[in-house]
Amino acid sequence: MTTTRNPGLEDTTDVRAVPRRSVGQTLLASGTVLALVALIVFFFAMRPDIFLGFTNVRNILYQVAILAIIAGAQTIVMVVGDFDLSVAATSALAGAVASSMMLGGVPVPAAILVGLAVGLLVGLVNGVLVAYLNLSAFVATLATLTSVTGLAFLVTEGTTLFKMPAEFNNLGQGRFLQIPLPVFIAAGISLILWALLRYTTLGRRWYATGGNAEVSRLSGVNVRVARLLAFTVAGLVSAIGGILLAARLGSASAVQGEDNLLFSVAAVFLGMTVVRSGAANIMGTLVGVAIIGVMSNGLNILGVNSYVQQVVTGLIIIAAVTLSSLKTRER
Repeated sequence: MTTTRNPGLEDTTDVRAVPRRSVGQTLLASGTVLALVALIVFFFAMRPDIFLGFTNVRNILYQVAILAIIAGAQTIVMVVGDFDLSVAATSALAGAVASSMMLGGVPVPAAILVGLAVGLLVGLVNGVLVAYLNLSAFVATLATLTSVTGLAFLVTEGTTLFKMPAEFNNLGQGRFLQIPLPVFIAAGISLILWALLRYTTLGRRWYATGGNAEVSRLSGVNVRVARLLAFTVAGLVSAIGGILLAARLGSASAVQGEDNLLFSVAAVFLGMTVVRSGAANIMGTLVGVAIIGVMSNGLNILGVNSYVQQVVTGLIIIAAVTLSSLKTRER
């Protein structure tokens, strides 16, 4: 005797029920975005006459533009499961080299290209140390941080360089449609990095390497080359941020933008909590950058002491790492 099943019900018998997510899991998944919204609401409630005005919003975007670029560089390295302590120092050296060359009479475009080449070279050195000499990324980039900072002091002779050409300063101080140019540049770089990670073979290899380097190697991915390229791209992107920062400030020094290291790390860890996979990602990093920018701007408006802001930044890093760890356990 043959039996028949209702064709309309057949598919439903083999589908496993998807468990509902708990309230805690839902909050964990969306906590970073909710934190950003909460900060905006709080500071707007405290200073409704200023906080969400066009001028202040523009200031926030202007303040975080360079950080967004540096955090993008840090994101690339953390996608492959590594860490780069030298991103801020690399940016300072690139800005110092470009500025020094311009003051020496080198045309602006050529000086900028040399500055970018410096960042590319630093990233390449980091990649060789980590991928081919098998040094810990933390140790290798800490050594690079020290050496690069020393080189920056040599280039600037321990002083602050200024009086760069107006053509160069306009890159960081000019506006288009009343929006500072660095905001557009940061948005463009973020879009390129997002597309690189999402739609290219290299981006998929970076994520695979960060997920499990040994499995990736057995699957045919050249893990060493992938890590080398990640550090090299990070060095180049960091150099762009440093050169743009020098143009924005109209000056260059060996320790310029040193706070961007900690801020970039915080932004990337915050961004890792945005996606379900818990991996570093550009869109999440931008959310983290926005949180840092809104917090800093809001505290300044409220007249909070800068030392208190440093304490708050440290707490944000702790919270970001904790949330990222919980995200990994959930996965």
